[in-house]
Amino acid sequence: MIHYSDLSNGFAGQFLVASPYISTPPFAQSVIFVCAHSSDDGAMGIIVNRRLTNPTPDELLKQLGITTIPQSEQFSISAGGPVENAHGLVLHTPDWETNGCISVTNSIKLNASLDVLRDISQGKGPKHALLALGHANWSAGQLEQEILDNIWQLAPYHDDILFGCNYNKKWQIALNSISVTPEKLSNLTGRS
Repeated sequence: MIHYSDLSNGFAGQFLVASPYISTPPFAQSVIFVCAHSSDDGAMGIIVNRRLTNPTPDELLKQLGITTIPQSEQFSISAGGPVENAHGLVLHTPDWETNGCISVTNSIKLNASLDVLRDISQGKGPKHALLALGHANWSAGQLEQEILDNIWQLAPYHDDILFGCNYNKKWQIALNSISVTPEKLSNLTGRS
């Protein structure tokens, strides 16, 4: 159980896992990687389990004027959230870096540069990357209240949740990582 006093720490680098009683898109059964969080400025995160099939990675690269080499490393595209959903953000491992990379944690970078997509298309990019179109935002104090209201469960970072290919199972994998089964979650709130 989360105590209110624990909420002063930032949540960046953790996952928010939607409670099962959230039934409306885009947050129903969503898993969000928290990229930034402070009690003064609020929070920003990216939904990591909503694969977009249109455009495909090849179509997107073509639209951006980026040519690919045959059999170049592919990446997937996630519907990152309802805010600025035409704007791309890339979460990636720290083995690739350029100006403008923001460290979320020691093992994850956030980037909005086309350079990372160019290098991925040429087989020179980071080992793991996830491209998201859009993101989610919370105002100061909003995310903390939503966690207290059992809208979100916090889960620790795992590579397979962020970069895994099985988008349909990420929500369940995230819940399993914190030993939670959907039937046992309550939509009642309270503090101890």
